[in-house]
Amino acid sequence: MKTKSKKLSDSRVEITVTLDANDLKAAEEKAIEKLSKEIKVSGFRQGKVPADVAKKFIPENELNAETIDIAVRTTVINAFDENKKSPLVMPSINVTKYVPGEMAEYTATADIIPEVKLGDFKKLGVKKPKAKVSETDIKNVLENLANSFAEKKVVKRAAKLGDEVIIDFVGKKDGTPFDGGSAKDYHLELGSKSFIPGFEDGIVGHEVGDKFELPLTFPKDYGVKDLAGAKTVFEVLLKQVNEIVKPEIDDKMAKKCGPFKTLADLKADIKKNLSLQNEHQLNEKYKDELVQALVKKSTIPAPEILINDQLRMIKDDITRNAATQGMSFEDYLKRAGETEENWEKEAKKVAEMRVKASLALQTLAVNEKITVSDDLVMAKINELKEVYKKSPEAIKSLKDPNVKMDIKNRMIIEETLNYLVKVNK
Repeated sequence: MKTKSKKLSDSRVEITVTLDANDLKAAEEKAIEKLSKEIKVSGFRQGKVPADVAKKFIPENELNAETIDIAVRTTVINAFDENKKSPLVMPSINVTKYVPGEMAEYTATADIIPEVKLGDFKKLGVKKPKAKVSETDIKNVLENLANSFAEKKVVKRAAKLGDEVIIDFVGKKDGTPFDGGSAKDYHLELGSKSFIPGFEDGIVGHEVGDKFELPLTFPKDYGVKDLAGAKTVFEVLLKQVNEIVKPEIDDKMAKKCGPFKTLADLKADIKKNLSLQNEHQLNEKYKDELVQALVKKSTIPAPEILINDQLRMIKDDITRNAATQGMSFEDYLKRAGETEENWEKEAKKVAEMRVKASLALQTLAVNEKITVSDDLVMAKINELKEVYKKSPEAIKSLKDPNVKMDIKNRMIIEETLNYLVKVNK
């Protein structure tokens, strides 16, 4: 077998493979062995016909077709290995010459794992901010805790800020109700800023049974393009007013929250937990920024096939999330005021970045010989088994060698990220 490689792009190659008589002879023997099982010859049991006899009874065109098929399948991967190329999918084959028993030639075209040239990954110039917890952060947590212990009682008076109201409402644009702008028996805390500016303030002063209209303009930067900056009218019916009675934020409330004797003890615990959360979030953000900086400093061709795979995954995630809200992907686009063409254009940029980041980390792991032991992989699998012990399907999937390999690859990437953090301190 002889091969010749031709670069079509940074991530696509065409390999021309020439097979000689010996290559074809080996393939023909396998073809005869396979086809002989299907023919019937007097004096022999089916499937037991000797090769030299069987060949006389196999139609020539069938034997030639099977021979070249086997010849290609048994040599194509070796052809890529010989040229130190790794195809991302099965190559596209085109047989250009075939003289039975003498020679054959075919081209194999495929997207390949591209050559990645990493920049200086030890000097990425990314600074990690320090985790801070402010008094306001602690106060907000205390307020939320107080809210969780709050009691509600129905009152017969005009609604005021801090009350919870139960309302029916219909939002209209140009006299027509718009998607997501209506609800019945909606519980709303006045002052929570859950709605657009003016909505909650517009309810203040009204009493149970009042029907009224709120002419409001949506913010110009509102997430739904059709409503951004739009003038609308909300028709509102106030059905109930609940006064929210919150406990005092003191030692007594602290004791309700856990093993705390004083409010100071509770605050110290809140600060500790917020510090851990903030540290984790900053670490993850720092890793992302390091990878982005590495990608910018490196030369990383992104194969179209990998970009499209990532694009599909992004779309699948959005579709699943939309489904939990009773929407389709098309509904999601409509609500966002996006066309599928524009969405795909922007999503493709994200997909390309993900592909380049993955290739950069894989290359770094190989270059720096970063790996994880089988013992650590098994420990992780056992940990997952404990987490999913109530799911027979999940436990079964953890026995799949491909799943095990995926877990190992993820662990290697995590170790590579940790290494990137270490060398950039």
